[in-house]
Amino acid sequence: MQYRTVSKNGDSLSALGFGAMRLPTKRGRIDEEKATRLIRNAIDNGVNYIDTAFPYHGGESEKVLGRVLKDGYREKVRIATKLPPWNVHTREDMDKILSIQLKRLQTDHIDYYLLHSLNAGIWKKLLDLDVMDFLEEAKKSGKIINIGFSFHGDRKTFKEIIDAYDWTFCQIQYNILDEENQAGTEGLRYAASKNIAIIVMEPLRGGMLAQNLPKEISRIYNESGLNRTAAEWVLSWVWNHPEVTVVLSGLNDERHLAENLATCEKVVPGYLNLNDLETIEKVKAVYSRLMKIPCTGCSYCMPCPFGVNIPQCFYFYNQYHMLGNKMITRGFYGMQLMGGMGTSANASLCRQCGKCVSACPQHINIPDEMKTVAKTMDNWITKCVLIIAKRMFSSQVNDED
Repeated sequence: MQYRTVSKNGDSLSALGFGAMRLPTKRGRIDEEKATRLIRNAIDNGVNYIDTAFPYHGGESEKVLGRVLKDGYREKVRIATKLPPWNVHTREDMDKILSIQLKRLQTDHIDYYLLHSLNAGIWKKLLDLDVMDFLEEAKKSGKIINIGFSFHGDRKTFKEIIDAYDWTFCQIQYNILDEENQAGTEGLRYAASKNIAIIVMEPLRGGMLAQNLPKEISRIYNESGLNRTAAEWVLSWVWNHPEVTVVLSGLNDERHLAENLATCEKVVPGYLNLNDLETIEKVKAVYSRLMKIPCTGCSYCMPCPFGVNIPQCFYFYNQYHMLGNKMITRGFYGMQLMGGMGTSANASLCRQCGKCVSACPQHINIPDEMKTVAKTMDNWITKCVLIIAKRMFSSQVNDED
């Protein structure tokens, strides 16, 4: 395992961090047996930074992690979790939430504690509620060790927050498509210039940069002559930056873990040569042309009061424009969101209430975009494809009988 040093405390953190936002599930709940094997396998292979948060998996992520880290595993890792601003209304709420988190995680301290998903509005709200006093008291008492924040705002606000306190670390969204988005490369370098450790989230944009690739992008990777997967290409690009301390990967599969471990082992700053970087530039250009809605699938906008599965609607809309076989995408959209496999959650259910807009870290005008998705996806073509898909699915089930 490759380790990188946190300047302000000397900690040696694994360059690959385990993101516990997308743990393996079974029937809508965390598959705890599989999650335990996966997380412990990661730790046994040198991963020592695990990131979770109060709302992940409906609050179950922290609880499961607390159980997973028994049998001596807690002592092998640094736990990172976050204060959820949307649950904070008073100074007292902060203490209550931290107590709940310590109980869930079955620990007496949190190694890396973050203010979750800061932007200008949330930062002001927390300052008005004396959040810095809370953080200092919690640190003095030993309940938290290192103080940081995760960020989903604009670059100006990012720099203001960086300058407002002596942070040990920060967490930013960074990948081949986000050099100019949110904190971006400029923010990355600014934080590094202040000796602040940088944790990278969404390196694969919710998995979109690693699977179901457009044919043109697959062709570019293949033409490089190198036997690398898309995930290896994109993660290598992030680890190639010397400013990056840890890259979080939302792992839910042993195969992906093995691939990420192998990539992390060899990719140090400067690993990519000029030809590699040129390949990435070509890929970025294609994605910029094809990506219609910059949704990462974080689900902060959920639940929708009218039942729309917002991330999935955007996911299939983007896939529709990036994949070669549009009918297959329509089929999956229909089966998963138009009642083919349960309750409908498609774009046409949107009533333009706007509740989701302020929750979106990507600042997407969700109601407007949902109109576009509905126009493209919720039409007679998809309904026809859905009928065919349901018949195919039914026949496959009957064949199994």
